[in-house]
Amino acid sequence: MITALELTDFRSVLEARQAELEDLLRDRGVIAINSSADMLDQIQHTLERDMAIGNLERGSARLREVQGALQRLDHGTFGICLDCAEEISGKRLVAVPWTTSCLTCREAEAQNAISPPLLNAA
Repeated sequence: MITALELTDFRSVLEARQAELEDLLRDRGVIAINSSADMLDQIQHTLERDMAIGNLERGSARLREVQGALQRLDHGTFGICLDCAEEISGKRLVAVPWTTSCLTCREAEAQNAISPPLLNAA
């Protein structure tokens, strides 16, 4: 069971991560289109832009996860696996405070992604 002090600590960590991600997502200058005459410069800029867009997409997804964790804190459901409704271990929450799944469910999800069940063709 998570104590009130631990919940306060998790909230602080999540709010700090939220602020960090919001700052990251504000800097969109890296995705500006460059119209350099040099073909190699254009290629380099395109690659850098694609990487920056990927970083923004990952940051945006992580921000949604962090905001979801803060909402679960507000609703009293923080630390409960959304898949099996069991308590998520404290070690997992310390490592990934925005997680929605216990380790067992996360491993099962990863295993299914690697080798999805065969469909019966009958």
